[in-house]
Amino acid sequence: MNRTALVTRTALVTRTALVTGASSGIGRGVAVALAAAGHRLALSGRNRTELERTAEMCGSDPLVVAADVTSTAAVDELFTAVESAIGPVEILIANAGIARSAPLVKTTDAHWQEVMEVNLNGPFRCLRRAVPAMTEAGWGRIVVMGSVASRIGAPYIAAYVASKHGVLGLVRAAAAELVETGITVNAVCPAYVDTPLTDASIARVVARTGRSEQDAREYFHAQQPIGRMITVDEVVAAVMFCVDNAALTGQGINVDGGAVQS
Repeated sequence: MNRTALVTRTALVTRTALVTGASSGIGRGVAVALAAAGHRLALSGRNRTELERTAEMCGSDPLVVAADVTSTAAVDELFTAVESAIGPVEILIANAGIARSAPLVKTTDAHWQEVMEVNLNGPFRCLRRAVPAMTEAGWGRIVVMGSVASRIGAPYIAAYVASKHGVLGLVRAAAAELVETGITVNAVCPAYVDTPLTDASIARVVARTGRSEQDAREYFHAQQPIGRMITVDEVVAAVMFCVDNAALTGQGINVDGGAVQS
């Protein structure tokens, strides 16, 4: 990510922010932007080594807590650690996610459950844990990472599509329930983003089809009408817009190069 390309306005009030899935890609970019805005920062993910790299990029000595959002106990321990070290979470960026692909008839129960646990149940656990302190404070910002797959179906990713549709439903329901509390809840829904997660998807296409890596990458670029993948900075800008705007809630913000008009 080109850090110099990010233009981040310094926050008027310093808040405590937690980013899950902060070890690479979008999560790393959001963490850098939040740090640049002056917020107190906690970073979470499974890979502590990569989380430490993100922390170095932030330059603000953020709290690093390795945690697995598929565990209710681990999520509770994560929030407790943040609360003890830097205060109750006021900005939650629920970004942890995985991508898996398989034909519908070859999608096993284990495959389905793994995707749901990370992409949908993980954000639910984080929201449930974050909301009481936000409600008591009368202020909160929650942004969940959706996808263009929150909007439309696609072949060979039934579990992923279902999980991301669920994310948008969770966001809308939570926003409606919390609308009078000072808490906003939104989703950012990117198309294919040039990240390590997409690199892994490209590698699976190469392995399954025998295409060259360049051909597979061009296919992913072509899925957006603008003819290229979305950049991390473009997604980060949408996330920060959700953090900064008190009137924006219950929305799914498409960052997809014109793939879905809504």
